[in-house]
Amino acid sequence: MNDVIEKNIKLIAIYGRVSTSNQENEGTIETQLAAVKDFSKKNNYTIVQEYLDNGWSGDSIIRPALDQLRMDAKKKIWEGVLMYDPDRLARRYSYQELVMDELREAGIEVLFVTTSTPKNEEDKILYGVKGLFAQYERAKITERFRLGKIRKVKEGHVLTTEAPYGYHYVPNQKIPNQPKKHGYYEINEEEAKVVKMIFSWVANDGLTIRKVVRKLQELAIKPQRSKRGVWSTSTLTTLLRNKAYIGEAHWGSSYAVAPEKPIKIQQYKKIKKTSRRMRPEEEWIASAIPVPKIIEREQFMRAREQLKRNFALCQRNKKNEYLLAGRIQCSCGRRRTGEGPMHGKHLYYRCSDRVLSFPLPSACKEKGINARIADRLVWQKVAGLMSSPELLVKQVERWMNTKRAKTKSPFADITIMEKEISKLKDQEERYNKAYGAALFTIEKLKEYTGPIKERVAALESQIIKAKQEAGRINVDDLPTKTETKIFAREAQKTLYNLNFEARRAIVLNTVEKVVGTQQQLQVYGYIPVTNHVKFKTSYRNHRFTQCR
Repeated sequence: MNDVIEKNIKLIAIYGRVSTSNQENEGTIETQLAAVKDFSKKNNYTIVQEYLDNGWSGDSIIRPALDQLRMDAKKKIWEGVLMYDPDRLARRYSYQELVMDELREAGIEVLFVTTSTPKNEEDKILYGVKGLFAQYERAKITERFRLGKIRKVKEGHVLTTEAPYGYHYVPNQKIPNQPKKHGYYEINEEEAKVVKMIFSWVANDGLTIRKVVRKLQELAIKPQRSKRGVWSTSTLTTLLRNKAYIGEAHWGSSYAVAPEKPIKIQQYKKIKKTSRRMRPEEEWIASAIPVPKIIEREQFMRAREQLKRNFALCQRNKKNEYLLAGRIQCSCGRRRTGEGPMHGKHLYYRCSDRVLSFPLPSACKEKGINARIADRLVWQKVAGLMSSPELLVKQVERWMNTKRAKTKSPFADITIMEKEISKLKDQEERYNKAYGAALFTIEKLKEYTGPIKERVAALESQIIKAKQEAGRINVDDLPTKTETKIFAREAQKTLYNLNFEARRAIVLNTVEKVVGTQQQLQVYGYIPVTNHVKFKTSYRNHRFTQCR
């Protein structure tokens, strides 16, 4: 325990972190804070701010409290920051050094309860070696844990924390003087009856998933977990495809990935890989772990085949042309989705709240909008704006003014980029010195410095382009008002003769959203000027103008 600090620091901040919700519940962050406060009291420090990251992994430095601490360090609110241990700052040694260097550059002293702060180069090297060994030990423990799980499932043991619907999971039992008994599934008789009903409805009666949801709701049968207290179609689809019900549980059928199209865009995420991707069945780590079966294989396979038939015959799979699909919303905030009753004879945009609330009543009372009328009105407006000579002339003038304003002060951006290059090169030099002190291998050095070199090269390229752009604007290259009017007339003819695919592409590029009711349509968007637009003139030597 480090109880004596030579430098006389009076005002300090403290930082604490726990990785998991279990640690948070068990109060380990309170244990950290108690040790930190006791340490500060012995050294006569005044704590002016606390920064706590509850349930955040140390493998990432993107954490709300840590980011706030780094920003406040530049404001000189306190003179030092105290933590229980370096691994509370970050798990990786490189991340620890990055944050600590940033704090030192801001004139902030970094203190730890469990170890003394490095005071010279020798201490820094020793501290770095300890950090690397700790990181290696953690990686080794993680790999041993992974291999142990694989061995357990390949031996036919169940490895889970929660059983599928229809089962209870009985965890490991350690009885003195008796062999260890691994966890196993036990049939929940009441839930098993529901599982048998669901498979019978699909395999024997040919019901669709949504009809099954409705029957379960009518019978007041609730799922294990649901905020609304109703079954979801995805839950039932997963249930009907789970081979555990025929006595073959599996493990390792999917792996975690970062979502490509996240539902919520968040700056801070405790878990980055929140989506899962299925592996092919032949790549599953364990595909036939023996468990008690609830239904027969023949019925299971019939249910699977019925699901495929239901999907093929689903009315929603019959495609109709909806120009505003994905862009039109209801006044309640939900999206409107296309619906074509009578085999597409009539097309409507209806509020999706009735689908999302199913089988409960819809909260939104807005009626459907005739899709053909809405599409025609919006397209007429968009095409009119794109072919308006007055708007095109204004856009040319605005573009000219913006271009002139940018070219007046290009060197301000260049100065900022040059300063950033200087900081990146200093950071690269620190990594080179650490490699020279044998803190890590050449492979690790390449891993650390590779992104830095790429960033430097990109900034240098931007500086060259910025210098080339200065003063490049040429007024003679721009079309006159007469040429703009000729272009507008030709554009108008072309726009009204486009096919659906071309119109759809234009709408996706220009319209951000359409808020619609039966009384009005509010269209939000803009018309981008991109480099793929060309203008052919009969003047100026019959050539193409270029967008710059």
